[in-house]
Amino acid sequence: MHRLMVCHLLILGMVALKTEAQTDSAKTKKESSIIADGATIQLVSNQYSFTEGPAVDKKGNVFFSDQPNDKIYKWNAGTGEVTVFMQGTGRSNGMMFDSKGNLVTCADEHNQVWSISPKGKVTILLNDIDSLHINGPNDLWIDRKGGIYITDPYYQRPYWTRKAPEIKGQNVYYIPKNKPAITVVDDMMQPNGIIGTPDGKYLYVADIRGNKTFKYSIAADGTLKDKILFIPKGSDGMTIDNKGNIYITGRGITVYNPEGQQIEFIDIPGDRTTNVTFGGKKRDILFITATRSVYTLQMKVKGNQ
Repeated sequence: MHRLMVCHLLILGMVALKTEAQTDSAKTKKESSIIADGATIQLVSNQYSFTEGPAVDKKGNVFFSDQPNDKIYKWNAGTGEVTVFMQGTGRSNGMMFDSKGNLVTCADEHNQVWSISPKGKVTILLNDIDSLHINGPNDLWIDRKGGIYITDPYYQRPYWTRKAPEIKGQNVYYIPKNKPAITVVDDMMQPNGIIGTPDGKYLYVADIRGNKTFKYSIAADGTLKDKILFIPKGSDGMTIDNKGNIYITGRGITVYNPEGQQIEFIDIPGDRTTNVTFGGKKRDILFITATRSVYTLQMKVKGNQ
């Protein structure tokens, strides 16, 4: 066969293979089991310093914090409008609504856990453990009984006067309803992200410095047992969907099924992701905080929190 004809056929073959690969790639992306067909990341706003703590209320509105600026914002599920909910938030970080509509926050300015009423009234739920200031509550999850799990790593803040922790370990605490807090995890390097299953059976806790995420069974008294390694990857904030998939933050959003197998990676442009939840009236909008920005993504699955 003539050399020019051979070259021509090779080029046509390469083009065909490239087109086929692109088609397969597009097909794979389109057929995501969790992302709505054709959905893309939508920027809500990028006017912040460090966003965290997205929490959804009963109407699907999402509240999130801009910690350095000491503000909590509200994203309206109906209009997409963002407004200031509260100024002077105790430098709130991780947050979640309780069953009564109060916003429970990790207010690490004075190492406390707050409950903020819909009208902005603050009640301090936790101030110390055995008369020692906790390190700096970071993230939390509230169970069906109203008990609160809190991760308490130590990150030196520029607004603190202290330069060292009063408690040696970086632990996870549980505050049973109307009872003192107890230590439920004391063997992690730096616990950070935390999320539980809606049925109250399991709790996932990320050791961000150890770069691992663990799964625990929750006992009737709120203590944890049956610790297993879920994935060899740590996380900042985390969430869970109605299929039991776990969403991990850091570089983009990595999604794992209940067996710990990666099923999706959601690339987020620019800054690292800090936290994630499901919002919207149908709880089918993934709401992502990413340092200076917040984003949304339309999903097939829904949130359970």
